[in-house]
Amino acid sequence: MKPLSDPIVIGHRGASGQRPEHTLASYDLAIDEGADFIEPDLVLTKDNVFVARHENDITGTTDVADHPEFAGRKTTKEIDGERHTGWFTEDFTLAELKTLRAKERLPQLRPDNATYDGKFEIPTLAEIIALAKKRSTEVGRTIGIYPETKHPSYFASIGKPMERQLVAELKAAGWDSADAPVFIQSFEVNNLKFLHTITRIRLIQLMDATGGPADHAAPSYAAMITPAGLKAVAAYAWGIGPNKDMVVKPPAVSMVAKGDTLYAPADNPIVDGTPTTLVADAHAAGIRVHVWTFRAENFFLAPDLRIGADPRAHGNLDPAIRHQLAMGIDGFFTDFPLIGSTVRNAWRRGAGK
Repeated sequence: MKPLSDPIVIGHRGASGQRPEHTLASYDLAIDEGADFIEPDLVLTKDNVFVARHENDITGTTDVADHPEFAGRKTTKEIDGERHTGWFTEDFTLAELKTLRAKERLPQLRPDNATYDGKFEIPTLAEIIALAKKRSTEVGRTIGIYPETKHPSYFASIGKPMERQLVAELKAAGWDSADAPVFIQSFEVNNLKFLHTITRIRLIQLMDATGGPADHAAPSYAAMITPAGLKAVAAYAWGIGPNKDMVVKPPAVSMVAKGDTLYAPADNPIVDGTPTTLVADAHAAGIRVHVWTFRAENFFLAPDLRIGADPRAHGNLDPAIRHQLAMGIDGFFTDFPLIGSTVRNAWRRGAGK
């Protein structure tokens, strides 16, 4: 199946398999490795500045716990129906956040990344835009950004709505059209519908294999991927961003151990699960599909793609990406943009041309 658009490679939180996520160093490496877009997850500070963090809870991704001057900021909050205890961006000014340093979120799986702990600041959206523009000039190709509004209903509930501010900041950068090198994504629905009324920038409805949007604007993500659900999404979004397991269901494969190495049995060759009709259904509704997230570590791979028994070791990610490209996806997020761009470029040169 052909994609509706030339498939893009999105550096998921940068090159987060090789540098601590959401740092300028991670984004910079993703560009070097061939990413077309870099992805900042956006949250707001106390003084209403967009910064890039996977969550507004920065306990696990910064050294805030090592700063005695901020010990009193630790608190418990309910966000999207879940209780979180830690430190939160909305309780810090940008100047205060700039005194912190990023650290690896998954140090047990990515110990090499942890060697960079303490070296990088928390970047602002403005700094990420500046990096994308600077590197576009240097590498001679357009580097786009793919921001996600994190917990928009929660931030609106505390008097920090995101949508108009984000559109204004992107417009100030010269990006306010449907052909701007920007996608805005969200797991919620109503903020995307509102964005649809105030910007022409392309919007992506994120979806997961379970659950539903935190704003309860749809009963479930499962309901949103029916033909009728996708038609409704097409009324406000340019595309969808589903969990990759919604496109190809992971296989249940028995592995054979030989020493420290795991093998697929000879009568069960490497495959990557059972395809669904989601890509075809989305394309029939006129919307694109950008899947998330391809990671190289055995821990994240289907059993038949693992190499060895070490969960931190890299397995055989290439077939998983190729399989979904062959199914017609229009782009994908990956923590390892070099792997992703290499596979995508080979696919372009081959049958997918």
